[in-house]
Amino acid sequence: MLTARFKSGRIDSAELDARMLIGAALDLDLTGVIAAASRPLTSEESIRLEDFARRRLSGEPIARILGLKEFWGLPLKLSAATLVPRPDTETVVELALQMLRAAPDRGRRLRIADIGTGSGAILLALLSELPEACGFGTDISVAALRTASANAARLGLAPRAMFVACDYAAALSGPFDLIVSNPPYIRSAEIADLAIEVRDHDPRRALDGGTDGFDAYRALVPQAARLLARGGALVVEVGHGQSEEVEGLMIAAGLTLQRPPKADLAGIRRALAGRKLPS
Repeated sequence: MLTARFKSGRIDSAELDARMLIGAALDLDLTGVIAAASRPLTSEESIRLEDFARRRLSGEPIARILGLKEFWGLPLKLSAATLVPRPDTETVVELALQMLRAAPDRGRRLRIADIGTGSGAILLALLSELPEACGFGTDISVAALRTASANAARLGLAPRAMFVACDYAAALSGPFDLIVSNPPYIRSAEIADLAIEVRDHDPRRALDGGTDGFDAYRALVPQAARLLARGGALVVEVGHGQSEEVEGLMIAAGLTLQRPPKADLAGIRRALAGRKLPS
């Protein structure tokens, strides 16, 4: 039984993972899996399921096997060039929406930039909530941008989402009302100690924040501060224990901290916001 194999392999979510992979192998939803529980698998289905099981037991995350991950209620396709979007990152979306609601009415269409967009998760979540907004996603990886663009098209957001290949915000022109980012922030020496699902399957350059974990922030915070409209906000994800250092970078770039960091469900300070005050 697949669930038993996964439990033996010390997979915490053994039962759910087994159901999801059986559903993918049989092209059925979870209800269909239950209804088809007693029928034998075809040879093709058995081969496909065994391949899925082998990959999961080797540490490959379910989202990578399925090539799909839900974020902010949106089904997002993944590729080898993108991170698997995680629930913690939804904290960035929540804080970004709060910052927009607290901003003065601009009387014009909102412009958003997502720096290091990957699968497009943050940008597309915001566009789904802000029907009058348009957005730009940047990434150094052209392959990641192809994935993000395909996700925008599948979700009907392509007319309002544009994608640009560049290093952080180097190719963008302001002003932007909101800039968001989930940059690489893991210290280089700590990557080897990450869970196998992350260490061996997420792209390293989307994880590696340099010797102290702050390389990306040193680059993107000053760029974002220059590109923000007066009254605009920068919202970034940070790792455990990094909030004070990144707050210092925001202040040094001329941004004002109007609210405390927003914690994720585990109580970790996960999202920071700085605002460019009106002149």
